[in-house]
Amino acid sequence: MKHSRLILIATLAVALSFVAAFTNASAAPAAPPVEDLSGIQADGSSNVSGNLAELQDMIQAGRVNELRATRNASYGAKLYFLPQEMLYYVALQQETRLWRVVKTRDETRAESVYSQFARKTFELADGEIRRTRLQAQTALLERVIAVSSNRASRLSADLALAQQQDSQVSERQQKLQAESASLQGDKLEAERKLHALQQQVDQLQRATEAGITPVTVTPAR
Repeated sequence: MKHSRLILIATLAVALSFVAAFTNASAAPAAPPVEDLSGIQADGSSNVSGNLAELQDMIQAGRVNELRATRNASYGAKLYFLPQEMLYYVALQQETRLWRVVKTRDETRAESVYSQFARKTFELADGEIRRTRLQAQTALLERVIAVSSNRASRLSADLALAQQQDSQVSERQQKLQAESASLQGDKLEAERKLHALQQQVDQLQRATEAGITPVTVTPAR
């Protein structure tokens, strides 16, 4: 009886050990450490020169495959893969210049770092995008100002010409009024002279007619 009990206890212990081993083996892998990107600034002060130079050489030699790429303004994040070594290179860059490179064989960590680098490019590009938009807005305002200034100059020229024409017309009207007044005076003087002459003619006509003696015709014998 005692021997059977010991066998049962041993069997249970082996079973429990097997279950524990199976559970540990099937458990999800621990999450990869999160890269600290807080120190990365736009001056590129944070990089790993060894990995950076290594990746540059392999890119130039065409040895790595580009798996992923993200670009925001002039900043970019890329995930490279070296098939022969099963190595991943995660790069942060500005324009075409590599800036920071992380090297790992862990696919999960590579994807995680790539995601972080991609988010970092979004943050870094914010000021550059804002500057680009402000430059475009300023250029548009300057073009509008130039068009408005040109239109104002044309309208000012039109107004000056209109004022000049108004002045000339006003002077002409005044001259015409003065000439009309003078002609009206001449007309009245001519009418007065004509009236006086007509009276004189009438008087002379009457005087002439009054001084004519009727002629008597003597019949012929």
